[in-house]
Amino acid sequence: MSDRVKKRENVVIGPEGTPLTLADLPKPSTVRWVIRRKAEVVAAVRGGLLTLDGACERYGLSSEEFLAWQRSIESHGIAGLRTTRVQQYR
Repeated sequence: MSDRVKKRENVVIGPEGTPLTLADLPKPSTVRWVIRRKAEVVAAVRGGLLTLDGACERYGLSSEEFLAWQRSIESHGIAGLRTTRVQQYR
C-alpha cells in the first residue's frame, strides 16, 4: 500500500443525521448524560463503531443501562431518553 492511500476511519450516521467517528463520541469521562450523548452512543453500537461491551467499558455503563437506552429509542424515539419523562413513556 502506498503512503498516499489512507486507512478509512469507521463512520456511522448519528442521531442527528451527521457522520460520527470515535473522535465525535462523548468523552469516556462523561458523567452528565444528556439525550444527544446517549443517542450517539446507541448509534455507535448499532453501527458497529463500538461493541456493546466496549461502550459499557468506555463509559462505565452496565449492559442493562445501555439496553434500556436502546429500548427507549426503539419504542419512543430519542425523546424516550429524557430522564425527567421516563414515567410518561412506560
